[in-house]
Amino acid sequence: MTATMSVEEATRALTAPGQMFEMEETDIGGVPTRVWKHAPGSLRDVLELSRGHGDKAYLVYEDEQTTFEEHYRIVAALAGTLVDRFGLAKGDRVTIAMRNLPEWAMAFWAASAAGGIVVPLNAWWTGPELEYGLADSGTAVAFVDGERFRRILPHLGALPDLRAVVVTTEDRTPFEAPADAPVPVISFAELVADVPAEAALPDVALDPEDDATIFYTSGTTGRPKGAVGTQRNMCTNLMSLFFINSRQSLRGSSGIGEAPPGTGQSASLLSVPLFHATGCHSVLVANTAAGNKLVMMHHWDPERALELIEREQITSFGGVPAMVMQVIDSPDFARRDTSSVRAVAYGGAPAPPELVRRIKEHFPVSAPSNGYGLTETSSVTTMNSGDDYARKPDSVGPPVPVCDVRLVPDGFAGEEPTDDLPSGPEATGELWIKGPNVVRGYWNKPEATAASFTRGWLHSGDVARIDDEGFVYIVDRAKDMVIRGGENVYSVEVESALFEHPSVADCAVIGVPHPVLGEEVGAAVVLRPGAKVSAEELARHVRDRLAAFKVPTHIWFRGEPLPRNPQGKVLKRELRSALVGAGDAPPGAEPPAEEVG
Repeated sequence: MTATMSVEEATRALTAPGQMFEMEETDIGGVPTRVWKHAPGSLRDVLELSRGHGDKAYLVYEDEQTTFEEHYRIVAALAGTLVDRFGLAKGDRVTIAMRNLPEWAMAFWAASAAGGIVVPLNAWWTGPELEYGLADSGTAVAFVDGERFRRILPHLGALPDLRAVVVTTEDRTPFEAPADAPVPVISFAELVADVPAEAALPDVALDPEDDATIFYTSGTTGRPKGAVGTQRNMCTNLMSLFFINSRQSLRGSSGIGEAPPGTGQSASLLSVPLFHATGCHSVLVANTAAGNKLVMMHHWDPERALELIEREQITSFGGVPAMVMQVIDSPDFARRDTSSVRAVAYGGAPAPPELVRRIKEHFPVSAPSNGYGLTETSSVTTMNSGDDYARKPDSVGPPVPVCDVRLVPDGFAGEEPTDDLPSGPEATGELWIKGPNVVRGYWNKPEATAASFTRGWLHSGDVARIDDEGFVYIVDRAKDMVIRGGENVYSVEVESALFEHPSVADCAVIGVPHPVLGEEVGAAVVLRPGAKVSAEELARHVRDRLAAFKVPTHIWFRGEPLPRNPQGKVLKRELRSALVGAGDAPPGAEPPAEEVG
């Protein structure tokens, strides 16, 4: 159905005084900020509301199913254990490092309700990387699965703040803690073995400006930074998603992922990691609040995804664009019933405009959508969906009403954008973002915080343009970063690992185009005089230090120095053009990086 109301008209109607999406101005960190007036005050409030969905299916994992009521009681008991047994106080950090399992969600809600700050760590990280996240955050209690426990076990003695590790098993076999572990190690199953019928949450008061999460994002100086999100950040994203759905419905089409009237419960297929802002903020929290069924996969597999779409009557799925293309291209597609799908949503990587046409061809009643957001914006900043997406497939859409976006040119020294900056549909510049979804800064990194956040504005590092309807287009990245299958890989982190090899005199990391992943990691390497080393050895060297998705899959050995400007900075565009633009197979090319976890 063609939209009968413009974006601007629908926004005015939904945000009018007295409406659910009415806005008001409040002070956040000394900065007047536009906020959703009726947003929940905290994640604990969202959890309390979820109990109202009662016996509806909530978490589905393989052949296991947990209802909203069962989940609430488990979470209440677990939150009480965190406080009574482990001495968790408001503001203590609770890490979750595991693949997508029901226990991930349970640990998240329990820690949040008990007043803890949840620290989701990348499950693909190596042992040393996980140790860094645990130590940097000062984690008090860690929830891990068996694989992550094996990785951190050698490092537990170096974590003086850690009081306990709670382990769940992926294959559901009993877990036996090692007797010589330097900290208490407890089975998750043991903690929830006897859940009382009337389990109640511990009494903890939470304010919208209290810290809620620390999501680590790859750092431009070689170490990941912990983006500190508040209760307001999390609940803002929830309301923004509800607003986007409502605006789409008002304009003449179904909300994103909504089941058709009278057909039952909406169901989302979780295909992205919960340790990403998208997976946690926009999938876990949103589906919990909406009373939707959340279907989990042990690992991403397009054929398994199609099986689950049919079995669980999935109404919404997505992830990064590569995942959607894999589902459409699967040899199983034609023999699976996908008629329940009402939304295909993705983000995290550039999406080819051709994907919109393919989605409409294969999911004719669905509404494709593509959004833009960062860890630092608590997921959604803009969203393009429905007829607008078909009309402007290369745009990520307009910002949600509580967000301001501006373009800032190179060399701008102000703390907030001024009215005299270049504007208009032809202007480009770094995208700055302001709103109640912007995190308060980086954990224990005041210099990095000051560099990226000024007067409530986040300096995104992405170069964009904004058309005359307010639709945003991402045209380039200002930060030196490779996006591999939705994972951000900062070049300096990989370069630092390569420089630790005694044979490497110089190196530079660049993005190598890939038809499915978007980009892969490539490295140009200059060896020390007389040194000899294979591409395989350098890849192993990096793999020992960094997660598998950061390992270069293409390595060029150069006999001449890397091209640099007079200030000594590597000219990466020139290097990329010479190595990748020529289309020649790079010398020493590695096989595809194997995935971890």
